[in-house]
Amino acid sequence: MTGIVVALAMVSAVFATSLLSGIFGMAGGLILLWLLFFLLPVGTAIAVHGIIQVVSNASRAVISRRYIDWRIGGFAVLGLGLAAALFFLVRYTPNLAVVQIVIGLMPILVWIPRRWLALDAARWPQAMLCGFISGSLSVGVGVSGPTIDIFFIRTAMDRRRIIATKSLIQVLSHFIKVLFYFEATLVLSGNDWWLVAAAAPIAVLGTRTGNVILQRLTDDGFRSWTRWIVTAVGAVYLVRGIMLLLSP
Repeated sequence: MTGIVVALAMVSAVFATSLLSGIFGMAGGLILLWLLFFLLPVGTAIAVHGIIQVVSNASRAVISRRYIDWRIGGFAVLGLGLAAALFFLVRYTPNLAVVQIVIGLMPILVWIPRRWLALDAARWPQAMLCGFISGSLSVGVGVSGPTIDIFFIRTAMDRRRIIATKSLIQVLSHFIKVLFYFEATLVLSGNDWWLVAAAAPIAVLGTRTGNVILQRLTDDGFRSWTRWIVTAVGAVYLVRGIMLLLSP
């Protein structure tokens, strides 16, 4: 019975978080990773999160493919590749407390006035930088959405192009994360893999539902809600990370 309850809770969480990601492009992934940290070792949690998010973001990218800016995506891929090579070279190992604190501090970036940090993914050097930071944070702490957002939220792109292009970048950054932590997935049992497999189509369903809601949002509403939701989730991460750091 306990296994069934856990499975239902996991599937429900995947649907709800994919729904959020379908609307705002990132908040759901932050919440899902936070839940996985309670269930699995840090490296395994990041890998499982990556597998689910590859499916979720890929479905979102396919649904919105006509809005993808392939020029931005191409330069971002170059940055992703450089980040991946760097982390494989140094053989990085994550620490749970540090990971949660870094994630908790990320939302600060979306509140920085544009005149202080006028980033724009439409400019190719910044698109490459966006890819590098995305790849670094995906491997380093498991998520990169809030940081990617600062390269897009201030552009002249509408919400559909933002979501579509970010989805493409996130598919690739999550895939790199899965490759990096592949050995950590070996601790999963057969039942665990069945649960991950069941979660994947649920992620697609949540994404499709979120996309319907996205079409009804205004661009201003999209930007405002994105900032507040990500900030709230980041605060939870920050508090949890500090508690872990201070615990004996």
